[in-house]
Amino acid sequence: MSQSIKIKNALISVYYKDGLEPLVRLLAQQGVQLFSTGGTEQFIKDLNIPVTAVEDLTGYPSILGGRVKTLHPKVFGGILNRRGLGADQEQIAEYEIPEIDLVIVDLYPFEETVKAGGSESDIIEKIDIGGISLIRAAAKNFNDVVILASKDDYSTLEEQLEAQNGETTLAQRKAFAKKAFHTSSHYDTAIFNYFNTEEPLNVFKHSIKQAQTLRYGENPHQQGVFYGDLNAMFTKLNGKELSYNNLVDVDAAVALIDEFEAPTFAILKHTNACGVASKPTILEAWNVALACDPVSAFGGVLIANREIDLATATEINKLFFEVLIAPSYQPEAVELFRAKKNRVILQRNEVELSKKQFKTLLNGVIEQDKDLIIEGPEQMTAVTEKVPTAQELQDLYFANKIVKHTKSNTIVFVKNDQLLSSGVGQTSRVDALKQAIVKADAFNFDLKGSVMASDAFFPFPDCVEIAAEAGITAVLQPGGSIKDADSINMANEKGIAMVTTGVRHFKH
Repeated sequence: MSQSIKIKNALISVYYKDGLEPLVRLLAQQGVQLFSTGGTEQFIKDLNIPVTAVEDLTGYPSILGGRVKTLHPKVFGGILNRRGLGADQEQIAEYEIPEIDLVIVDLYPFEETVKAGGSESDIIEKIDIGGISLIRAAAKNFNDVVILASKDDYSTLEEQLEAQNGETTLAQRKAFAKKAFHTSSHYDTAIFNYFNTEEPLNVFKHSIKQAQTLRYGENPHQQGVFYGDLNAMFTKLNGKELSYNNLVDVDAAVALIDEFEAPTFAILKHTNACGVASKPTILEAWNVALACDPVSAFGGVLIANREIDLATATEINKLFFEVLIAPSYQPEAVELFRAKKNRVILQRNEVELSKKQFKTLLNGVIEQDKDLIIEGPEQMTAVTEKVPTAQELQDLYFANKIVKHTKSNTIVFVKNDQLLSSGVGQTSRVDALKQAIVKADAFNFDLKGSVMASDAFFPFPDCVEIAAEAGITAVLQPGGSIKDADSINMANEKGIAMVTTGVRHFKH
């Protein structure tokens, strides 16, 4: 099996020409014969470099509006013939097929056309046939052929050819083949997912090109990688690289803040909110959110849905935090934050997020629709003799948004668009309630006049009784327990309002 092979003939056919010129010039300098098609052929001619049209090699012109250009035995025979197999060599000699040692090809912009909202006919025409076939053929025959399926690899091949007098090693060709199969598999996955929308097949196919190695995973002894384009999602204005745990918290923060329209600040720790407030200004929202639990806020992830001005930054700067996210910042605010180099300051960009979520589990993967429902006052049904006031309905709506994004079992207390306290991740709803009451007391919050929200129904009336005695005036729950009447009766007995939504928001 050959180890080093000198490139004698190259086929070049690319959709995008940027970055191609230096490599083409190097190949010409090294005496490589170039074959090409259409726009790429003209590009090479414009460089005053000799090039042979593929149609002159095959004896057939490009036909069917360009759908068939390279699909011919003289092309694929030149790529797929095995240099060390006598029978192959006899046949290519018989049919006068040149050995093609290098294939440079990219693919029609299928994903880009879909994202741009192209018509179905435009999208279908962007399903590459010749290009994908050339990639697979050249990658399959990596023992003898170099395949470049991405402009990102141009400079790598240039360096190799310059250093090795126009030759490549087997290890180098195999590495290019691996990248090429990554390109082809990603492309086919995108096409499949485009078709798999109506009456979808129950299969799990995802492909993400970008990857970022993390410092470590959830703990230092675990490796971690993020697959995705963080640079599209955020512009990092300051700080170290995000860790695995940072990313999990940032994801939770983004999901929570997107529930709110008024100026809102949220503080999260281990994916749960420990402070949330909506106020007329972002500075007021910050001060009130921090007051909820300044102890837990230490080292937390902060997120706002309004620009951070210098006055707000000055107050935030008094707290040690890991990450701050906002849609924009005043320049003076950024300069203030940059005084501490490790603090991560992210400016959020407009990016459409997936409506699906998945995770590995046991020996497979589970996938589900994201919980994109949130019930406002219009979806709240009063089930008690007393009905909520307009302010109570507003606070119940606020509390419901937080409940939705808090680990079950959870109880949330809210008053005047401010989170007072919450009990999170408890094994019983009573424990969650008691935790929330203790936390409210620890930070001197009077629960009288507040509202309570629960992520699931009350199986017994004890939670309603305990909360009423703590001072709440209204409660929200999804309902659906066979003992709903017991909780409703308790609310009536205590003189508080209760609404049901019919929607449960478990978060595991």
